[in-house]
Amino acid sequence: MALTVSGFFDDAKDYPASAAQAIRLPRARMRPPHLDTLLKAQYATGMNTDTSVTARAILLTVAAILCFSLMDATVKAATPTTGTLTALWARYTGQMVIVAILIAPRLRQVARSAYPGLQIARSLLLMAATFFLFMALGQIELAAATAVMATNPILITLGGALFLGEALGVRRIAAIAGAMIGALIVIRPGTDVFQPAALLPLVAAFCFAGYTLITRRLGPREDVWTSLFYTGLVGAVVLSGLMPFVMPALDARDIGLLGLICCLGTAGQLMLVRALSMAEAGLLAPFNYSGLIFAVIIGLTLFGEVPDAMTLLGMLVIAAAGIYVWHRETHAR
Repeated sequence: MALTVSGFFDDAKDYPASAAQAIRLPRARMRPPHLDTLLKAQYATGMNTDTSVTARAILLTVAAILCFSLMDATVKAATPTTGTLTALWARYTGQMVIVAILIAPRLRQVARSAYPGLQIARSLLLMAATFFLFMALGQIELAAATAVMATNPILITLGGALFLGEALGVRRIAAIAGAMIGALIVIRPGTDVFQPAALLPLVAAFCFAGYTLITRRLGPREDVWTSLFYTGLVGAVVLSGLMPFVMPALDARDIGLLGLICCLGTAGQLMLVRALSMAEAGLLAPFNYSGLIFAVIIGLTLFGEVPDAMTLLGMLVIAAAGIYVWHRETHAR
């Protein structure tokens, strides 16, 4: 007669039933010495491995957000002399080249899409979102632009209800209203501190929400590398056609900053892809708000920008609304 593991462990409740049912041992008098300790250690190792993978995914997410924050700061430093479109061209052309190198052995397979129209549409929306954000970075504080852009998860929730038939209850509506109030606190229309450029990150957030909704529509039917390839390709092709007409004369500093934009943006993108392959998006979503902290620190240290009390309040309201939506969506499943 065989006995399950739970029959031998002093603390069987600490181990999953599936593991206990899967491992069967001989009778107690035939059990080798220290077998209990060995099995406990093996289970603990499995737990530690899962925890370690999750921890690495979180670190990669935070590192990716830091790269994007540093890219935004570099854009802010570069655009007064390079122009917004040139910085945008560096961002997408650099990504295109690096991704093409990484997928070279299977380029034909990755470049083949079953939904080329949707891929082009989402790529154009992402390029538009980046363009409006880059324009804003040259005119308003880094923290303010980042805060307003951070409304995009709430806009995605709203768009999911309007276009994808997702449920929209009272709590989600309250969170959407809260995020919009937070954005208005930062932008402050009708006051002396209002700048029209402060609306640009909001336009960017709407574009990014559209990009995300189309990506959701594609779902797992498209390889993530195919989507990454198309976003770089469409941006590079469109912007390269404009460069002969808009690119100014560049000095060594400009070239260095454009190269940095390319490297930081692509590194952030690849780290985020890797993180999402290691852990669920729902688990990693709250760490996206680390970008608000990075924006305040970078804006203060590199540009001497000190966010006022209302901007900080708006950032907190937007972050709270986004985290609330994340909490509701993940715990309702």
